[in-house]
Amino acid sequence: KLNTFNEIKQYCEQNNKQIYDYVYETEGEEIKNFLGEIWEAMKESICFGLNAEGIIPGKLQLSKRAKSIYNNKIENEPTEVKRTRLLTAYAYAVSETNASGGEIVTAPTCGSCGVLPATLYYLQKEDKYTDEEIINALATAGIIGNIVKTNASISGAECGCQAEIGTACSMAAAACLAISQSLLSSPFRFILSKEPPLQ
Repeated sequence: KLNTFNEIKQYCEQNNKQIYDYVYETEGEEIKNFLGEIWEAMKESICFGLNAEGIIPGKLQLSKRAKSIYNNKIENEPTEVKRTRLLTAYAYAVSETNASGGEIVTAPTCGSCGVLPATLYYLQKEDKYTDEEIINALATAGIIGNIVKTNASISGAECGCQAEIGTACSMAAAACLAISQSLLSSPFRFILSKEPPLQ
């Protein structure tokens, strides 16, 4: 296995492969079925959270907000406002599912579990990406998470919140560009998008 992004990048360039091709080659084609299950779990956590109301279990007595954010449409809503509202609602939905003891996907951690599912769910809903494309995006995101975990840390306890949320944002950025072929001039254009959140 290759342990740094430069190593993976060099291998893929030499063999004319996408990042997700490297994942399937390394892990085996059966990883696609596993990633399909991961994607289903992500979607279910969003749907569960968007339909939940009431108080999040615990002493803080915080109200669940995902559903109200999702439904808080305004007349003639600008595209940017709609995008922010939906992404926020989806991310809250996953986080509130987690806080309520529901099933979520650590991507890469429980604390940052809403970022990647929200991004991919939004892209599929709004831009009609297929499940196959989303699975390729998840494979790409996983590479970024594994690189950080191997060479640094995804642990908030070890390195602070930025280790979790910065990695999650980098994973989401890489996943987004992995399936947005119109934005890519090469398989590695997404390096530019992952560096700011990672820094």
